Amino acid sequence: MEARLHLPAEICTGWFLVTTDMGVQMARDWNEQFKTWARPPGKTEEDRCSNAVSVVRNAINASSKLKSRGVDILVQGSYQNNTNVRQDSDVDVGVVCTDTFFLNPLPDGLTKEKLGLVDATYHFPEFKNDVEEALVSYFGAGAVKRGDKAIDLHETTYHVEADVTPFFEYRHYVPTGRYLEGVELQSDKGVRLINWPEQHHSNGVEKNNATGTRYKSVVRSLKALSNEMVANGVVAGDIPGFFIECLVWNVPNNMFQSGELVEDVTNCVAVIYGHTKAPETDDNWFEVNDLKFLFGPEQKWTIEQANAFAIAAWGYADMGKQS
Repeated sequence: MEARLHLPAEICTGWFLVTTDMGVQMARDWNEQFKTWARPPGKTEEDRCSNAVSVVRNAINASSKLKSRGVDILVQGSYQNNTNVRQDSDVDVGVVCTDTFFLNPLPDGLTKEKLGLVDATYHFPEFKNDVEEALVSYFGAGAVKRGDKAIDLHETTYHVEADVTPFFEYRHYVPTGRYLEGVELQSDKGVRLINWPEQHHSNGVEKNNATGTRYKSVVRSLKALSNEMVANGVVAGDIPGFFIECLVWNVPNNMFQSGELVEDVTNCVAVIYGHTKAPETDDNWFEVNDLKFLFGPEQKWTIEQANAFAIAAWGYADMGKQS
């Protein structure tokens, strides 16, 4: 059965026109455009992404300081989750120290002594300094720029740009003594940020399979649409790709596979609009990891921003013609 939605007339607009080489205006074929955008990057770009991961791993392995540490390389973000779009690829590489970990406040009845835990002697600022030193030693100071959270490795003809993020392992203990495992960083400004990359990846794969691979196609389509809107001065189109991925993940599976891809994109935007129109609904959508609320004071985006994006995307891509 097809799943079709309609949005209120207040956000519907007329046809978006494009100009051909002959100067004649014609209606844009949005289904073909979304199908083009939905394709993952080509082999050359994928190779450059893979090369970025390899050279970061080589730099970490070459560090005399880090050789004595338990360090894992964690590929995360849109490249790892196969939601990166053509000509807009970069790679998020996590460098995770497993010698030391952060943990949540322990539940009642649990103590560090009961769990056999001891205070760390290697601390996060020192680890981030060691990672930066390893990158500078391997690539040169001109290729590396330290940021508040991540360390940027500049793009070359061999590899795409890489955001290299130092992490410690993070453990969220429950009363039984078991724990959920994620990663945590401390920014140079002292802000703590917990990520759940493995849970994000597995939940994204599950969603994609459940929607006949349409989930990731819609995500890529909306990311590319956002890029184009920003390039054309549509302010509301400027939202993080991770945020788009999470918004689409919360759309029910029956809103996908409704026919042409443009119909699925339209359905998803309609659901996002409807959910974010009422602020009281902002506490029951989650990030793709299904562990963190998507909206709240700790997030860098707002429910109003999501609603504005849905309205802008609907009008820009003339989705009223598809609903």
